[in-house]
Amino acid sequence: MRVHQGVLQGVVEPGTRIVAWKGIPYARPPLGDLRWRPPLPASRWAGGRDARAFGSACVQPPQSPTGLYSGGMALPVSEDCLTLNVWAPVRARKLPVMVWIHGGALVGGSSSEPLYDGAKLARQGILVVSINYRLGLLGYLAHPALSAESPQHLSGNYGLLDQIEALRWVRDNIASFGGDPGKVTIAGESAGGLSVIALLASPQARGLFSKAITESGYMPSYRMLHAATLGLPSAEEDGVALAKAVGLATAAALRAADSAILFKAGLTSGWQPEPVIDGVVLKRQLAETFAHDEQARVPVLAGFNEGEIRSLRFLMPPGVPESQAAYQADVRGRFGSEALAFLKAYPGTDPRADAMASMRDAIYGWAAQNVVRRQAALGQPAYLYFFRHATPAERERDLAAFHASELPYIFGQIGADGALGPNWPRPPLDRTEARLSDAMMHYWASFVKSGIPTAPGEVAWPRYTVSEHDYLDIDDRPVARRGLLPEAFDFADALVADRIRHGRSWRMDTGFSAFPAAAETTGARH
Repeated sequence: MRVHQGVLQGVVEPGTRIVAWKGIPYARPPLGDLRWRPPLPASRWAGGRDARAFGSACVQPPQSPTGLYSGGMALPVSEDCLTLNVWAPVRARKLPVMVWIHGGALVGGSSSEPLYDGAKLARQGILVVSINYRLGLLGYLAHPALSAESPQHLSGNYGLLDQIEALRWVRDNIASFGGDPGKVTIAGESAGGLSVIALLASPQARGLFSKAITESGYMPSYRMLHAATLGLPSAEEDGVALAKAVGLATAAALRAADSAILFKAGLTSGWQPEPVIDGVVLKRQLAETFAHDEQARVPVLAGFNEGEIRSLRFLMPPGVPESQAAYQADVRGRFGSEALAFLKAYPGTDPRADAMASMRDAIYGWAAQNVVRRQAALGQPAYLYFFRHATPAERERDLAAFHASELPYIFGQIGADGALGPNWPRPPLDRTEARLSDAMMHYWASFVKSGIPTAPGEVAWPRYTVSEHDYLDIDDRPVARRGLLPEAFDFADALVADRIRHGRSWRMDTGFSAFPAAAETTGARH
């Protein structure tokens, strides 16, 4: 296989007619003087390059061996990590392409995780590409010294720029693998879903994709690069505080520093990676970009899971009352005139479950519905889903339809040995699970092909429109429904509009945390 940089040697995946090429550099290694600079196109190589093994994951903290999302083994990590992988049917010709962006809170994750193996999706008649991108402070640190080096006075957003560079590589090279560069769908879950929303918003990514899928994405307010806004310090101010914690002030000193020392300083200072509103890569808050119809005009598929917060309980506010009466009194005391609207959506029949649902809807549900609503208003095909399917193992651990639990079904991995980490609740290998996985693979792949999600023998997925808010309810079987949690969406929508109107941020202080008690703070980060 020949690409612009040279010749690649791939491998036919065992028992399939799918060829995989792994660990392909799409940009130069961001090492030394290239740390905290926009990615540069990958260099050419002489002779053939072995593309049978994944590249290193980008630098990140080690996984907790007891964590739900742990892969059970330590990933090799390196700053030399800007690689991608391609899965294609044998003798593919002008097939549509799905580019997968992994999740991990912009802190962890990798395209090499077994869960993201693209072979089974590729058997649906598409090419699957998965990418690495810089994470943590190597991917998102903003600092005045770094901005001063840039012709446009920019810093931060390096991870997002990596994703854009990977899409350029796909545009320029995917035809060699049998893909159609004019039919590229970006897709991702969690931080990958956020990245998809950011790519929809970024003028720099315009024209590099034709469709988008965002699973459990989110769109809180983010810091401006140079100026404080919405009650938040600037991204540069945050970066200066982190650098001061390790006694560094210049770009040269930052680049010479050990990445482990920098990451440790980030953890102790509370710095977290996030997109930066810099006026160029991201012109304004993501929600405002969509409100002004400035996003890419492409078909979208978006959704979220019923039990998102069950595996992310650190997002829950403290002190949720245990009885319905105490819960309702607490809401009335803190929410004031907004209490009635909140209680209409979350009456507190089960206070903790309702508080979790409110955080789910404020973070993930609002973003999904906002994306499809805005695209539909532009006349673009838009499809919304609500994933509610839960296995016995999930219910036993109070993890029903948890964050990312749809992924094994989409990638066809419910029965694959080693695809799920040791702590992931195993789906039973029965006909119901297999049929659901087949249906979801067909829906996703057909959207990549045509912009219309369909699955043989399953219900037609209704298009979301401004007047009829249809969606696909995914439990044991997909069912078409109308009006997904309207009171919840209305509350979240009104809250964000009010925050924008009054120049306040919306981050973790949403849902049940929207009106915290006097002793609490509202500056929590996402």
